[in-house]
Amino acid sequence: MTSLLNFVYTNISDIARSASLFNTLSTFHTSKSSSKLSHNFTNNNEIHTSAARTSALLSTSIGFQLNPINITSYRLASTNSTWNESSLPDKIKSLDEYKALYDLSINDPERFWKMAAEHLDWYRFPTKIKNTEFDYRTDRGVDIKWYEDGILNVCYNCLDRHIDHDSSASKQVAVVFEPDTPTETRHHVTYGELLRDVKKFANVLKKHGVKKGDRVTVYMPMVVDACVALLACARIGAIHSVVFGGFSASNVAERISDCDSTVVITSDFGLRGGKCSPLKSKIDQALKMKQCSNVRTVLVFERNYGNNADVKDACSDQRGTLEWKEGRDFWAHKEMETVNENCPPEKMNAEDPLFILYTSGSTGKPKGIVHTTGGYLTYTSLTFKYIFDYNPGDVYMCTADIGWITGHSYIIYGPLSNRATTVVFEGVPTYPDVSRFWNVVDKHQVNIFYTAPTAIRSLMAHDDKYVTKTSRQSLRILGSVGEPINSEAWKWYHSVVGDGRCPIIDTWWQTETGGVMITPIANAWELEPSSATLPFFGIKTQLFDKSTKKPLTPPNTGELCIQDSWPGQARSLYRNHERFVDVYFKQYPGYYFTGDGCEIKKNGYHCITGRVDDVLVISGHNIGTAEVEAALNEHAGVSESAVVGYPDKKKNQGMYCFVVLKDDTKESEELRKDLIKSVRNTIGAHVNPDVIHFTPDLPKTRSGKIMRRILRKIVEPDTSNLGDISTLTDPSIVKELIKKSPRTKHS
Repeated sequence: MTSLLNFVYTNISDIARSASLFNTLSTFHTSKSSSKLSHNFTNNNEIHTSAARTSALLSTSIGFQLNPINITSYRLASTNSTWNESSLPDKIKSLDEYKALYDLSINDPERFWKMAAEHLDWYRFPTKIKNTEFDYRTDRGVDIKWYEDGILNVCYNCLDRHIDHDSSASKQVAVVFEPDTPTETRHHVTYGELLRDVKKFANVLKKHGVKKGDRVTVYMPMVVDACVALLACARIGAIHSVVFGGFSASNVAERISDCDSTVVITSDFGLRGGKCSPLKSKIDQALKMKQCSNVRTVLVFERNYGNNADVKDACSDQRGTLEWKEGRDFWAHKEMETVNENCPPEKMNAEDPLFILYTSGSTGKPKGIVHTTGGYLTYTSLTFKYIFDYNPGDVYMCTADIGWITGHSYIIYGPLSNRATTVVFEGVPTYPDVSRFWNVVDKHQVNIFYTAPTAIRSLMAHDDKYVTKTSRQSLRILGSVGEPINSEAWKWYHSVVGDGRCPIIDTWWQTETGGVMITPIANAWELEPSSATLPFFGIKTQLFDKSTKKPLTPPNTGELCIQDSWPGQARSLYRNHERFVDVYFKQYPGYYFTGDGCEIKKNGYHCITGRVDDVLVISGHNIGTAEVEAALNEHAGVSESAVVGYPDKKKNQGMYCFVVLKDDTKESEELRKDLIKSVRNTIGAHVNPDVIHFTPDLPKTRSGKIMRRILRKIVEPDTSNLGDISTLTDPSIVKELIKKSPRTKHS
């Protein structure tokens, strides 16, 4: 085993040496306290061109194993290695380097996160790095501050500074737009073009009275204009509140009202899967509601304004039917013609809010998660840089929506702060056919691809030829985000999509965490299917027993908590700090409670088992739904599944399994019995699914999240209280599930 490890590490070292030409571009100046920005840059024309040519070396040199060697506990134990350098490395090249830096981040977080902050440009570099308290029982209570005396601007760090450091950056592609309908044309936006549009739209916001600290609601489809809107808000210090474009008018109104927005940014239409979505009309409906009476301005982007004829959309004929309120509604492109490009970035304190992002549970008012400026950008920038092993010249694609945290952190702020090229994808993975993702990868030569397990499982239900008929040779890293990825999906993703040569970066994190928390780092250590592996720097995990509330020692399974703060975490809930404390800090005083279950193995690897409230209590047995779903998904005929409980007088709860089959599998009574048998054999004879409900699909949001609260309502049954289903990719599936459920028939 030792010789094999030496071989792998030797290869990693060789790669690091071959990649040394990238270091100049990625290493920024060591910031010092100053009233103005200092710049230390190198002309990188040759470096950037060379990086694009040599990126293939990194995808083939590393020895990656689908069936990794058995990693024993000593390999993850603390070592004598220490980090004695004065700055963070450009890349994490090995497990030993990770351990040295991880130890530093835990034992001396002030030093580690000071070095991390040096990767950004500051007007005044912070002298106060960490000032946090997790224990609500103290006089101070829960209070989180990072870099609190630092001054910077997020937009400047994502755009201007790259051009200030290297004028050639203005011609580098910042955003690749892939529209809903495939075209041969490549729609590229350079850093210079994006900066120009952001400055002009920021001046439009100023023209309409938006100032530092104002809240601005953004209700947009996945187009470049959405990036412009967010960056323009960040530039002038306005707090953006993005509402997912699939939400209904009433949901939008609730969020506008809660954060007191007086300005709304939207688009006339969105297009997804060939279908038009009248976004402006939904805003009109929302603003007719009493709670939105304070909105004075609506800025409307025209979808595909100014683009070539080949991207004209199916919504064109409907534009003449738009409702328009004079004095309130303004076309964004016309307003941008009235302003100039002179818009200096606002100097922001590191603890000034950057954005509010609402999350909703099965009950109660949506929670307005507040993320601030300096800590959030430091964390998202560093996680993107290290986790995805980003090289200059790489094309990076994340399939999330900006309406969710993944879109904020890993489509816009993380990539752009690293001078990356990021793909904005408007469409869906199955339109016009199920090869769409892989056709986009080939079209734009995508090197790093980040998507949801639900999307992976839905695509693996179809014939592999939809994948294998495409090249995908540009890919070197595949990522997973949103929920735990089951072993079968992980292996399919690796072997079929990645041709067995691309590491799978299985990430765990939350809206509240701001960025990735538990993750492999590409090419630094071996991977295991269904494991997010190790905590990121500064993240110290702790398991607790749900019943006794006592800490557990690994290897073990329990409720996952975090022992100390990290820069990217949410600071509060908007105007409701008490609820913030109640939800995240009271269950285990002194710890951040994630709400997720986790298994930590002997080798230190972390396997997320799902939400702890997704636990069924059947005849005295606690049964995790994620475990049952994993057993179902291992069956050769199953694409994906969702398991929920329903009231049962004898057993307390019954187990109801929604199962989506692969294209080549037909539902039958024999298959139903076989699935039940598989679950019993995998987990134990005490686990016996009561209902197997075959369905062509599950209710999901655009981000791929299965809406289990809707499934619970169906099987309770309580179908009169389903709540809003307009955010689903296909709301009609709900009616189909209700129609065929034996629970609704017997209610």
